[in-house]
Amino acid sequence: MLSNIGNSLITINLFLTLSIIYVSANNLKNYKVISSRLFKLSLYQTTVTIMSFFTLITGFIISDFSLTAVFQNSHTLKPLFYKISGSWGNHEGSLLLWINVLVIFSYLFLLLNKKSNNNYKILTLLIQNILIFGFLLFLFANSNPFSLIVPAPLEGMGLNPILQDPALAIHPPMLYIGFVGSSIYFSAAISSLLSEYKGKSFAQSIRPWVLVSWSFQTLGIIIGSIWAYYELGWGGFWFWDPVENASLMPWFAMTALLHSLTVLQNKNALYSWVIVLCLSTFTLSVTGTFLVRSGVLNSVHTFASDPSRGLYILIFLSLMIFSSLFIYLKKSTNENYRLKGNSRETFILVNNWFMAFFLFTVLIGTVYPIFTEVISNTKISVGPPFYNIVIIPIIIPFLFFMALAPNLQWTKKVFTLIIILALASFLNLVIIYFFKKYSLLSNLIVISSIFLIIYSAKDLLSSLKNKSFPNLSRIFSHLGFGLLIFFISINHNFTIEEDFNLKVGDKKKFENYSIHFVSLKTDKKQNYKSITGIFNINNLNSLSTKELTPEIRIYSQPETLTYEASIRSGLTHDLYLTMSNISRTNIYNIKFQKKPFMLWIWISAIMISVGGFLRIFKNER
Repeated sequence: MLSNIGNSLITINLFLTLSIIYVSANNLKNYKVISSRLFKLSLYQTTVTIMSFFTLITGFIISDFSLTAVFQNSHTLKPLFYKISGSWGNHEGSLLLWINVLVIFSYLFLLLNKKSNNNYKILTLLIQNILIFGFLLFLFANSNPFSLIVPAPLEGMGLNPILQDPALAIHPPMLYIGFVGSSIYFSAAISSLLSEYKGKSFAQSIRPWVLVSWSFQTLGIIIGSIWAYYELGWGGFWFWDPVENASLMPWFAMTALLHSLTVLQNKNALYSWVIVLCLSTFTLSVTGTFLVRSGVLNSVHTFASDPSRGLYILIFLSLMIFSSLFIYLKKSTNENYRLKGNSRETFILVNNWFMAFFLFTVLIGTVYPIFTEVISNTKISVGPPFYNIVIIPIIIPFLFFMALAPNLQWTKKVFTLIIILALASFLNLVIIYFFKKYSLLSNLIVISSIFLIIYSAKDLLSSLKNKSFPNLSRIFSHLGFGLLIFFISINHNFTIEEDFNLKVGDKKKFENYSIHFVSLKTDKKQNYKSITGIFNINNLNSLSTKELTPEIRIYSQPETLTYEASIRSGLTHDLYLTMSNISRTNIYNIKFQKKPFMLWIWISAIMISVGGFLRIFKNER
C-alpha cells in the first residue's frame, strides 16, 4: 500500500518537474509576467515532495517491512524517535530528503524574491528543476526508498546502533539545508549569467539564501562534531575524517561567498568571483555526496558503497561542472575595478584568499589518497599531522586579520593595538604558568586568538559607547571564532590521556588522579543489552570523587557491539572514560581523558552559527 503511494508520488513529481521545466522555458519568451501556472506547479511539486517524504516516515513508524528501506534500516523494537530519524539515516531516505530541500528552496525562491527580474527568476527556477529532475531520476531508477519486497519480511534488519542518537537524528537535516540549499544560488548564478542580471540586485537576491545555508551548515557541522565526541569513543571534536572534510569544504566556499557579497552589494565589484563561489559551493556539495555514497572512501559516516550509484553521481557532477563552466566562460566579462589598499573590500578579498587556501588544503588532503590508490594501488592516509602542519601556521595571521579587517581606522590606533597585543601576550604567560607547558606555535595561536577576542569585545563596547547599533552578527561570529580557536588550542595542548588495563576491584594512579574499577552491572533495555562499569575517579589534589559509568552495548538487530563513553562535563574540563573487554578474559581496557574546556568549544562554535542567524533577521552588512 505505502509502496504504491510512494511510487505514485515520485512519478507525479517527475511529471510536475518536467512540466515546470516546459512552462518555464515557454515563459522565457514573454517574461514580463510570470505565468500563474508556474506558481501552481511549484506549489503542487512542493506538496507532493513533502507528502512522499512523510509517506516514507509513516512506513518507518508502522514498521512496514515490505519497503526495502524500512526492512534494511528499522526494527519493531526500535524506539519511535529512532524509527522516524531512521527514515533519513540511510542512502535512499537521505536522497529523498535531499530532493525535498531542493524543491522547497526552489518554491521559496520563486515566492519570496518579489523584487528580482522576472527573466532571472524564471531561469533560476528552470535550472533548479533540471537539478531536481536529475536527482529524481537517480532516486526512481537506482535508489528508490519505496521499492517493494515480496513477500514482506516479518522483521527488519535494524539501524546501525551508532546512528541511534538524538544529535545524529538532527545532524543530517541541518547539513542538508546547508549544502543542498546552496543549489539555489548555483542555479541563480547561472541564471544571472544568462539573463545579465548582475550587480547589487543579484547580490541582494541571493544573500538571504547564502546566510540560511551557511548558518545551518555551521550548526550541522557542530552537531555532528558533538555526536562524534560522545558517541564514537574517540574523545575529540574533529579528526579530519574524509567525510567530515566533505562537509567542511562547502563551508569554506560559503564563508568566502558571504563576505564577497558585501563587496558586490556595495561597490558592484567581484561579480565574476561571486559567480565562481556560487558555482563552487554546490559543486563541492555534490562532490562530497559522491565521496559518501560511491564507496571510494571508508568512513563511519558513509551511507553506501554501490559503484553504480557512484557512477551516476559522477556523471551528474561532471555534467554540472562542464555545463556551468561553459556558460561562465561564454558569458563572463572582464571586470575593471580598483580596490584601495586600505579598504574594506581589499580586506574581504584577502579573507577570500585565506578561505581558498584552507579549502584547497582540505581538498588535496581528502582526494590525494584516492588518486594514489587508483594510480599506484598504494593505500595511504592523510590525517591530523598534515593538516596541523599546513593549516595551523596560517591560522595565526588569519586571526590577526579577522580582528583588524572590519575596522578601517586601526592604522590610526597603533598604540591601542600594542596594548591589546601586550595584554594577549601577558594572558598567554599566565596560561603557561598554570599549565606548565610551552610550545612556540601553540602560544602564537593562543596570543592571536586572545587578540581577536579582546578586539571583538572592544568593538562591541565602542559601538555601545558611541550609541551606534553594533554589527552583532559579525561580532558574534568573530568573537565565537576567536574563542573556538583559543579553547581548541588549550584543549589540544593540555589534555591528559591514559590507556591501561584493569580488572574489577583494581586501581590505577597517574598524575593527580586515581581510578578505582568498583563493579560491573548488566541491564536489558528495549533494543540492546548493556554491561556498565562503575568507576570512581579521585582527584588527589582536590580530594574530590566523581563516578563514571561507561557501557558496552550489545545490539541484536543488527548484531553489533558498541562502546559508550561516560562523560562528566564541567565548566573547566570534561572527564571522559571508555572501556572495552579483552576477549575471553575478565580484563578491561580503559581509556581515560581529561579534556579542558570542552563545553566552551561547543559554546564558541554555536556563537559562530548564531552570528549567521542574527544577520538573517537583522539587515546588517
